[in-house]
Amino acid sequence: MTKKRVLTGITTSGTPHLGNYIGAIRPAIQESLGGDCDSFFFLADYHALIKCQDPELVHKSTLEIASSWLALGLNPDHVTFYRQSDIPEITELTWILTCMTAKGLVNRAHAYKSAVQLNGINGEDSDFGINMGLFSYPILMAADILMFNADVIPVGRDQIQHIEMARDIGQRFNHHYGNYFTLPNAKVDDELSVLNGLDGRKMSKSYQNTIPLFLEEKQLRKHINKIKTNLLEPGEPKNPDDSTVFQIFRAFASVEKSDQMRKDFADGIAWGEAKSRLFELVNSELEEPRERYFELLANPQKVEKLLQQGAEKARSDSKNLMKSLRHAVGLRSLD
Repeated sequence: MTKKRVLTGITTSGTPHLGNYIGAIRPAIQESLGGDCDSFFFLADYHALIKCQDPELVHKSTLEIASSWLALGLNPDHVTFYRQSDIPEITELTWILTCMTAKGLVNRAHAYKSAVQLNGINGEDSDFGINMGLFSYPILMAADILMFNADVIPVGRDQIQHIEMARDIGQRFNHHYGNYFTLPNAKVDDELSVLNGLDGRKMSKSYQNTIPLFLEEKQLRKHINKIKTNLLEPGEPKNPDDSTVFQIFRAFASVEKSDQMRKDFADGIAWGEAKSRLFELVNSELEEPRERYFELLANPQKVEKLLQQGAEKARSDSKNLMKSLRHAVGLRSLD
């Protein structure tokens, strides 16, 4: 029986935080260890160029994010783990798909429409600050997915449109040239946690309210102590359901520990004690991965070797498909 292919892209911009870990990294790695799917994980460094033109930041982030996933248990022997820019067939396919994609379809992409709308609000020309990378982003994403004929793409609700666009583009190509592409399906897990940050809003780099994933112990405790709480005193009952401290605790705790903490909130646990317990819980889960993470950062050649091995594995698929696609569109040898 052929396993379903599951493909996950990780943009190489910034440093992973606890929200990324709980909402995306941990569940994706756990699923890849199950053995019932063929998992592809890639570092989306071409996508990073859309918003970041700082070469040092892109380069640094590539190492940090690759090291994070490896430190947290991603096994390159059981999955295909590669860097997008190491697969030249992806950019070649992007151009072929660009020539098959209606401009009207891309006009409707949420990110592009939002940028145009913001320009209008600010009194700017509609195209101000919009590069072709932002505009064409859905086509590159379609190439990422269709290149490996992925069946399932785990995404947040805000990314569903891009999977639908990849289906539209793949279907149009298949209709015109033959049945070359599997049409992907979005997988949205509403049970996945979305953690709040230090200020109570969704944890996000754009809000500058994150708790970076691999802080040293002293800094991790310092960040957790910064989490915003109300003014209730020790002994006063506290509502766990509107507490960021409890929300993060529950994301890391067993059901038993979570139930006990809920009871302690009702009994009036002091905020200092609650934050101390949260630190101990988070630190205990991340202590060993943190050690592996810093070992990998200190050995970039090891990370690079794993990415090159992953690229070789990925290209065993992409080269064969690209050969068929070139023939299909008429890019053939004259003899």
